[in-house]
Amino acid sequence: MTATLTPPRADRPAPARAPAPLRTELRRGLGPWTGVAVALTVLVTMYGKAPEWQGRWADATNLLHVAAGLLCGPLALAAGCWQGGRDRRRGTTELWESVPRSPLRRLLVAVGPSAFWPAAGLLFADAVCLLATWPYVSAGRPFLELLAADAVAVAALGALGHLAGRVVRWRLAAPLLGIVGYVVLGLAAYTAGPARWLGPAGEHQFFWDRPVWWFGPVSMAWTAGLALAALLAYGLRPARLRVLALIPLAVAVGAAGLILRLPRDEGPWRQDPALSRQVCDDGTPQVCLTAVDESLLPDVSAALAPLSARLKGVPGAPVRWVSGLAGPALPGDVALPSVRQDAVRDRLAHPDLYLNSAVNWLFSDSCRPGDGTGPNAERASTISLAVIEWLAPTPDDYGPDTTGAQPYIDRLNAKSPAEQRAYLTRFLAANTCHPDEVPVP
Repeated sequence: MTATLTPPRADRPAPARAPAPLRTELRRGLGPWTGVAVALTVLVTMYGKAPEWQGRWADATNLLHVAAGLLCGPLALAAGCWQGGRDRRRGTTELWESVPRSPLRRLLVAVGPSAFWPAAGLLFADAVCLLATWPYVSAGRPFLELLAADAVAVAALGALGHLAGRVVRWRLAAPLLGIVGYVVLGLAAYTAGPARWLGPAGEHQFFWDRPVWWFGPVSMAWTAGLALAALLAYGLRPARLRVLALIPLAVAVGAAGLILRLPRDEGPWRQDPALSRQVCDDGTPQVCLTAVDESLLPDVSAALAPLSARLKGVPGAPVRWVSGLAGPALPGDVALPSVRQDAVRDRLAHPDLYLNSAVNWLFSDSCRPGDGTGPNAERASTISLAVIEWLAPTPDDYGPDTTGAQPYIDRLNAKSPAEQRAYLTRFLAANTCHPDEVPVP
């Protein structure tokens, strides 16, 4: 009899393990494409406005926050809704229900891609934009807690959209839900009062502020609590267990209550002393900016240097140029226009244009209704324009037509330095709201 040789057990190949259901769900369907769409939406939006935000962390964070709420939120809703109706469209609902897992576990696995991928795409785009901002910023920090709260909000919207897709049996539900989400989130972002901070797109414009420490975590509890309550209410079986959905709902309501108690105007934002303090150069006159714009101080000082040299020793000339939150505080202080309007990637892009704006601010007066009228009003306006153009000519393709002011400019250029200083003294002492006081060159 011939013996049959059996290979040892150690030589037998191990059986292949089936991939985890969640991993399989994350790799298939619309989920990965949703993440790509969210990332591209943010990056394209931010690229088109790059000169506006690549200079301050607050600018970058604020624009990322608005893009997440107004663009990515509706996109996550629509994509989640379409993903939620996938099994019904394919006729695989009964097959899913035959899987030996609890309804809630099956629901969480199915919802995973709708929540994970939009948040992942948003965080990837946030990281790219923050890295693109880092070389140009010298003060402050990015508000990472707000960006994390945005990602949680987008994930929650994706989960809620998925549930809507399971409930509503209509193919147009996904695009309509995205449109409705855009309208609702947009209205919430621009409404008055603290309720606008409940939405993920509330905009803030002051660059020397920072959010209170608890706002980010509480915002996460608000949005995540709503989504988790909806998931438990839909997926728990038997029905008596759905009372557990009240726990995350209570957390969401409590978080919303904290947000609604914020002050009406400033919301969660408070002035940051490290960013709002004044930083001055050692020139004469001094140039002072807020610390958040400290890196622009050399450019601003260089732009104002020709004007400062021309006004040196003239009575009524600025003692200090001041820009920022505090504004002029001492006698001789003169306000400067915002440096960020002419700054690109933390550099003053048009120093000559900024100098022209500073001269305009120097000669501006607060006029009352009825001022600036009379037979000499047009002449006074032309003389004021001539003085501004003489001190700081407007760059080409900017500003008004100076043809009418050219004769006065020629007269000023023809004067001796002493005569020019004497005229500037009289002009600075005049009230331009009263045309009869404006001296003729």
